Amino acid sequence: EECELKIVEQEKEVTVLPPKDACKCHKEDLAKALNVDLQTGLSEFSVLQRRLKYGWNEFSVENTEPIWKKYLDQFKNPLILLLLASALVSVITKEFEDAASIAMAVLIVVTVAFIQEYRSEKSLEELNKLVPPECNCLREGKLQHLLARELVPGDIIYLSVGDRVPADLRLIEVTDLLVDESSFTGEAEPCNKTDGVLLETGDITTLSNVVFMGTLVRYGKGKGVVIGTGENSQFGEVFKMMQAEETPKTPLQKSMDRLGKQLTLFSFGIIGLIMLLGWLQGKHLLSMFTIGVSLAVAAIPEGLPIVVTVTLVLGILRMAKKRVIVKKLPIVETLVLIKNFPASGCCNVICSDKTGTLTANEMTVTRLVTSDGFQAEVSGVGYNGEGNVYLLPSKEILKEFSNVSVGKLVEAGCVVNNAIIRKNSVMGQPTEGALIALAMKMELADIKDIYVRKKEIPFSSEQKWMAVKCALKNEDQEDIYFMKGAFEEVIRYCTLYNGGGISLSLTPQQKAFYQQEEKQMGSSGLRVLALASGPELGKLTFLGLVGIIDPPRAGVREAVQVLFESGVSVKMITGDALETAVAIGQNIGLCNGKLKAMSGEELDQLAEAELSSTVKNVSIFFRTSPKHKLKIIKALQRAGAVVAMTGDGVNDAVALKSADIGIAMGQAGTDVSKEAANMILVDDDFSTVMNAIEEGKGIFYNIKNFVRFQLSTSISALSLITLSTVLNLPNPLNAMQILWINIIMDGPPAQSLGVEPVDRDTIKQPPRRITDSILSKSLILKIFMSAIIIISGTLFVFWKENPKSGITPRTTTMTFTCFVFFDLFNALTCRSQTKLIFEIGFFRNRMFLYSVLGSFLGQLAVIYVPPLQKIFQTENLGVLDLLFLTGLASSVFVVSEFVKLCEKRCCRRPKHTK
Repeated sequence: EECELKIVEQEKEVTVLPPKDACKCHKEDLAKALNVDLQTGLSEFSVLQRRLKYGWNEFSVENTEPIWKKYLDQFKNPLILLLLASALVSVITKEFEDAASIAMAVLIVVTVAFIQEYRSEKSLEELNKLVPPECNCLREGKLQHLLARELVPGDIIYLSVGDRVPADLRLIEVTDLLVDESSFTGEAEPCNKTDGVLLETGDITTLSNVVFMGTLVRYGKGKGVVIGTGENSQFGEVFKMMQAEETPKTPLQKSMDRLGKQLTLFSFGIIGLIMLLGWLQGKHLLSMFTIGVSLAVAAIPEGLPIVVTVTLVLGILRMAKKRVIVKKLPIVETLVLIKNFPASGCCNVICSDKTGTLTANEMTVTRLVTSDGFQAEVSGVGYNGEGNVYLLPSKEILKEFSNVSVGKLVEAGCVVNNAIIRKNSVMGQPTEGALIALAMKMELADIKDIYVRKKEIPFSSEQKWMAVKCALKNEDQEDIYFMKGAFEEVIRYCTLYNGGGISLSLTPQQKAFYQQEEKQMGSSGLRVLALASGPELGKLTFLGLVGIIDPPRAGVREAVQVLFESGVSVKMITGDALETAVAIGQNIGLCNGKLKAMSGEELDQLAEAELSSTVKNVSIFFRTSPKHKLKIIKALQRAGAVVAMTGDGVNDAVALKSADIGIAMGQAGTDVSKEAANMILVDDDFSTVMNAIEEGKGIFYNIKNFVRFQLSTSISALSLITLSTVLNLPNPLNAMQILWINIIMDGPPAQSLGVEPVDRDTIKQPPRRITDSILSKSLILKIFMSAIIIISGTLFVFWKENPKSGITPRTTTMTFTCFVFFDLFNALTCRSQTKLIFEIGFFRNRMFLYSVLGSFLGQLAVIYVPPLQKIFQTENLGVLDLLFLTGLASSVFVVSEFVKLCEKRCCRRPKHTK
């Protein structure tokens, strides 16, 4: 009967409360709004009803495209479509060999790109890993151990140390609760949580009576009511933003798209020109169309997508050796644009999260001031105990009690402490972990073992201090109190100060001195703790001050300096307070010390147009949320910048995905940030970004070298056949010879240009704008220069060897061999756009040497091996013939090298005058 009544009973409508509303509610009002009894929790019937409305506490990714559709999407590239059209025309004109080679090239490119990019779009699914699998929930008066996905709004959750928060909760009971929200807000310091009502609210980082899904309980315990699950939680907001965000096309993809379109227009232009000239000469229109189409197919460099793909894959493998993982092929080349000088009034930008990226997200003591005026600085980062304590100004390394005042200060910090360090990670409060790590550096970590703790007065936000009452083991001495906390509170319990191990009377002048030191340390972004000890709480001896901060990672300052000198603007985006952000910014040399800061609230007040012009000049953004990070990235992109974003937290995921390059941390990074990013720094070393930029720039120049070689050869072959057709001359090359030239043009010699080792000096080359095409004016001029030399030399040989009686096998053999030799010398000079062959090293690219040698031997086989002579219609040439052709063909190499030499001298002159 009871069950039937329950089913008939209609549950009262429940509305999910946003955190900013829930934090203002009294417990009774909250219980009423969510229709829950705070003492017994929800009934199973209520849970079922609410689950029907709000669903499971998880993130559901929309139905993704099937694998076959993703594979087919790779064919949308204009260059790929153009190649497929060429293959179709080859089939229609019965050129089946051409059709097969083009189809094979397309399949290789598409498959490699698909495999590389297959795993790149899993960021939304990874959000599920943040939802912890289990939690303690009160239902029908019983405390149950449930899967987190089963929670609904109104459930009562119990939290304890080490728990991941399973949903957004409004706290109703807390005991010394500290929650690590660094993956969500960017705050390095755990937040002190309360259960009181908030009268006023700022942004979500100020909601002290609300805890968010996925954050970590560091200390204490608590009880809360679920106010948001799944997509209705704050992480759900991040999820929705990521769903709406599309990864932008990279500059290389845009350049290749443009090149594909340019080649298409060029091909149709050739067809139109040939047909028009043939029609004017009175030739049959259909036959002219067939010739035009064949020439256009020959002009399309089907090897271009393969070389681009292979070059990028090799770049990725080289980066992997440098501890940088690249997940998407074209992202490699985008790094070229990051290392860019100001162009069109905007410069390219690296936006970096502070906590866990520029800093290690490990609280560390960096400064000590003792009560008798000694000052010391501390080296080393994190909880591994590596580093030293240096007395200032002498830089003497201190150990144990070599300086009594420093020793007593460190001892107190170690004793009045509940943290434990295991395997370089802290269990407990990070600030207490920092004090233990300090004791490890002073070889005093075991000193707390000589004391027996009798009593503890825990820290509370009201009193702002913690104290322990101890006695020495095996010694019959009076008890001793150790206290740590905020300076203004600790000093109230002190009547004496420590002077070299002797307790002296505390004067107002001494207090003023300590206050001044405390303010100075605080203004430099340090969290300051005061320490004292003594026989009773009202008569303590003041021991000194300890400054704690989450310091920059090793190598960050140097990396920022190199980027600044390269014209790159580095911006810090953090959820931290202004003082801490500015301190870190100054420490790492951000913006060369000229810092301008802006808060998340100020960001919200700016209009879109005003924001785009303002963000360029700001170097620190503090108190920011994921929405603010996305706003900053979009504003910079609207201003024309290529933006890289580095981050490690969930709060960085949306910005990582929307940036031109998203860079995540490999060790400290969350799964969500790694999946949203295009690149992962395996060792969390910000400075490895520089290695990636160097590789990216080198790869781009290799692609450029290949494009120059292929297009100059392609234009030469095309022009040679076009001229002979237009001038009614006999064809200088037969079909098989053209096919052999096509193999060299697209085969090993061409491919090996893509694996040219990265030249260090290439990094210093002037950068390109995002709008620049791969085919720059300079490159086009060099392509046409090489093509004119090849065409002129080949036509000269054709004219010289063409007897009046008509074309002989010797004529085509000399013309054919001349063209092939020109090709090989052209490939040699295309190894670098700016350096002479002797500067880059003749034997540096062994694959190129093997390819050229193979092509040369292949050409000799075509000339001298009888079966091949029949296929290619060639005949034996004399040694003098080969020497003559070698000398003539080397002209393209000599002229190109001479042009490089002239360019070098022209570039040097302005520097001398400057």
